Amino acid sequence: MTKTRATLIGFSAILMWSLLSLLTVLSGTVPPFQLAAMTFAIAGALGVATWPFRPGAARALKQPAEVWALGVGGLFGYHALFFMALRLAPAAEAQLVSYLWPLLIVLGSALLPDERLKPHHVIGAMIALAGTVVLFVGRGGITFAQDYLPGFAAAFVAAFTWAIYSVLSRRFAEAPTDTVAGFCLATAVLAAVFHLLFEQTQWPKTAGQWFAVAGLGIGPVGAAFYAWDVGVKRGDIRILGVASYVAPLLSTAYLVLAGYAVASTSLVLAAVLVAGGGLLAAKDMIARKG
Repeated sequence: MTKTRATLIGFSAILMWSLLSLLTVLSGTVPPFQLAAMTFAIAGALGVATWPFRPGAARALKQPAEVWALGVGGLFGYHALFFMALRLAPAAEAQLVSYLWPLLIVLGSALLPDERLKPHHVIGAMIALAGTVVLFVGRGGITFAQDYLPGFAAAFVAAFTWAIYSVLSRRFAEAPTDTVAGFCLATAVLAAVFHLLFEQTQWPKTAGQWFAVAGLGIGPVGAAFYAWDVGVKRGDIRILGVASYVAPLLSTAYLVLAGYAVASTSLVLAAVLVAGGGLLAAKDMIARKG
């Protein structure tokens, strides 16, 4: 598999993550950890379902403890912190803070062997970050009230958690993507335990809500993690880091189209900044294809 193809596969994960907010809204009032348990169970089952057609795939689960710690810690840790942030701070602002992780990935990639961070990668990341800031400020700004500081702190740690998971995944590139199925199932179990300890069970009430839960498990909380694993291990992680800013942008656009948010000038300006930053950071790959 070429580096460009792996990068494009990783980018498909970003496109799927852009549906996360809309599908979550459509899923009704299912508590966060219960929703995580349900969707990660679907995600893990999807991976396991392919094993009968690929003899020996299940052996991928036999990995060192550090691989399991990184995989489960990344998936469960990020989502636990992110859900906590959404509970303790305004959702839009908390999401903005958590979306520091693409910039952290771009900067953290400099620590990887055979990767060299160039000025246009950093500049592109900063331009894309500015686009995300414009997007959320246009939706009401950030209220740093003292009561919200715990939520912002959780979102900040979540950003580092996902960035560390993504960057260190390159260190374990020899671990097959089939291991993600195990990570998802383990995350589902942990989420179920947290749900039973801290939440009241609420099942989806309509067929549409059930379809939204299934959609989450198949796409943003399912196939996306398998695609991301391929991207960060075999693709250009610097470009993927910058391109990740497309997710909150598209997410907002989908909410507008579905009637859950209002279109604004800030959305257009954010689109220009995100697209421009992504193109600048990706100019090496574009030049190779040309």
